[in-house]
Amino acid sequence: MFAGVAVRASREIVIDAPPEAVLDALADVEAVPTWSSIHRHAHVVDRYADGRPRLVKVTVRLLGLVDHEILEYHWGRDWVVWDADRTAQQHAQHGEYTLQREGEATRVRFDLTLEPSTPLPLFLVKRAKKAVLAAATEGLRTYVLNGKGSLQPD
Repeated sequence: MFAGVAVRASREIVIDAPPEAVLDALADVEAVPTWSSIHRHAHVVDRYADGRPRLVKVTVRLLGLVDHEILEYHWGRDWVVWDADRTAQQHAQHGEYTLQREGEATRVRFDLTLEPSTPLPLFLVKRAKKAVLAAATEGLRTYVLNGKGSLQPD
């Protein structure tokens, strides 16, 4: 079986940190390669007036395939979304993190929709989903809990 249409993946985790610290860590996009095994490079091309990233060039490697993307970010008080246009490996991508305070912790929901440029065998889709979800959630949790992001002390 092959997946030739949009692939969707999502996961929720709880991080023992306030939403502001999690969102701040997500805004530190140039550090993403330190906590995401699929990201090789990230560079902010343009920022909003508040300093948050607007356009970011990233290089990703997944299942042996390297892709170069330009992500356009949009930020809210408790969410961030990004979109990528066509690249060598995908027709489109939409990702989002939604944060919800739970006492002193934060429930983080990660959603990703990606439309591959070519049909992929389902076993590869499952393997890719597993790697992406682990990086996007467990990698983020490790980064935040290690005191990263500008809200945390140096």
